[in-house]
Amino acid sequence: MANMFRISPIEMDLPTEMRHLRVAAYCRVSTEQEEQDSSIELQEMYYRRLIEENPNWTNAGIFSERASGLNLKERPVFIKMMRKCRKRQIDLILTKAMSRFGRNTLDMLKALRELRGLGVDVYFERENLWLHDQQLETLIVMLFAFAQAESENMSQNIKWGIKRGFESGTSGYADFVCFGYKRGDDGWLTIDEPDAEIVRRLFEMRASGKSLGIISDWLYEQGIPSPTGRSRWSRETISKLLKNEKYLGEVLLQKTYVKDLFSGKQVKNAGEKTQYLYQEHHPAIISRELFETVNKTTRRSYNFSDTE
Repeated sequence: MANMFRISPIEMDLPTEMRHLRVAAYCRVSTEQEEQDSSIELQEMYYRRLIEENPNWTNAGIFSERASGLNLKERPVFIKMMRKCRKRQIDLILTKAMSRFGRNTLDMLKALRELRGLGVDVYFERENLWLHDQQLETLIVMLFAFAQAESENMSQNIKWGIKRGFESGTSGYADFVCFGYKRGDDGWLTIDEPDAEIVRRLFEMRASGKSLGIISDWLYEQGIPSPTGRSRWSRETISKLLKNEKYLGEVLLQKTYVKDLFSGKQVKNAGEKTQYLYQEHHPAIISRELFETVNKTTRRSYNFSDTE
């Protein structure tokens, strides 16, 4: 008689009520308002109790984070949960709403379809939707599209406000403190000695022909830490300082801009957006002659048009 191997039923093929599930919960808030409406701690307590009170469930982890829903790369806890799913350590994920899972339609659909392929179900409590229901995929796509449109509209409103601030001369971006300056009692930028003297020395050394490497060595020998507190200044940090128009008492806004809402990546403005130059905004540390000598070019032309 031939040998016979007995194959046990695969649990995922059994009805939900007949199998033991490893259940996780994903909680996310991204704004102070969301924290007020439903704090992340309350969500954690709710899902922990919900899981532990079900005799057929084992707690596979409460994954919670404070992060934007636009970019998966900026959500390390969500990425950690997905890794655990790929290791077949989670059967079901509970979450408050589809918008908590994310607001980038493409990224979230990819994640949900991967979870479906892994045999992991997801329950969206607010919408009362289950990922395993094939007929609901069209609705899921539509709901995520609405969530994405809401985020895009919010982003456009923010961009509009920033642009109006640039144009009116009231943008807070102009008041960012850099090495050599501090914020005075009146809230305006003011010269901060002796750091300002170091700035003058760097410009003078560069104007006399000293290389960025030699300047970095000099700073290290003098025991002068970088603006971020490192013992040695990088060549890039020195180069950026020497190109910073703030030392002329001016501020140039929109040197970079966010090209894509979902990538969130800052790119150099090569004329795609209007730039705004605030002149005589604060006290200068160096002369224009020294600045232009160091940069070996006359000051660039700026576009002051009111439209982009």
